[in-house]
Amino acid sequence: MKRLRIHREGRNLIIGVVLLLFLINVPVFIIYSEQRWIFAITLVLTALLLVFVTYFFRNPVRVLEVDDPNFIIAPADGRVVVIEPTEENEYFHEKRLQVSIFMSPFNVHANWYPIEGTIIESSHQKGRHKGAWLPKSSTENERSLVVIETDSKIRIAVRQIAGAMARRIVTYAKAGKRCHRNTHLGFIKLGSRVDMYLPLDTEMFVQVGDLVRGNETIVARLSDKED
Repeated sequence: MKRLRIHREGRNLIIGVVLLLFLINVPVFIIYSEQRWIFAITLVLTALLLVFVTYFFRNPVRVLEVDDPNFIIAPADGRVVVIEPTEENEYFHEKRLQVSIFMSPFNVHANWYPIEGTIIESSHQKGRHKGAWLPKSSTENERSLVVIETDSKIRIAVRQIAGAMARRIVTYAKAGKRCHRNTHLGFIKLGSRVDMYLPLDTEMFVQVGDLVRGNETIVARLSDKED
């Protein structure tokens, strides 16, 4: 039987929720000692809250072995909502193939590195909190950008985007550091999305509407040499 692992970003919050549940349920138990049904309802509702928070911050162990360094692995769980050429004007300032994955509150919210290489840039931009499914969220919402250069000198970008509910983006990437598959790039709290900006000649293995799993689904393959 697999042991439930909790992501480090959620441990303090879960401890806080446990304390909150204690502070709520003990007074209810004392005050409504003659009406146990009120305490039972309160206990069930607060327990459901704890179950949801614990489930949200689950941290599954996923190890993927691939024999092609040009494979792009899904950086997040969710549904593919965009695959299209678009002008990327924050870093590349040219047309790139945008691949976007939308995460619902019920998806695993850890983000993984999609490929191995060297981190060229890691930056954070403040912004709005529109629905993450909207096209303008890529450029107007709060976001973090991580640019990775592969050993074959191809650069890709991964953008973590805050949504209407997500209020905190955590990014572990540091410029100049080496990044590896099977390790976390960061974490986004509550529903949001992750965009990737790939060379236009990238070969796609998924299409819009497909469900993908972070660090499991091979979504694309870079060409052997960027134009």
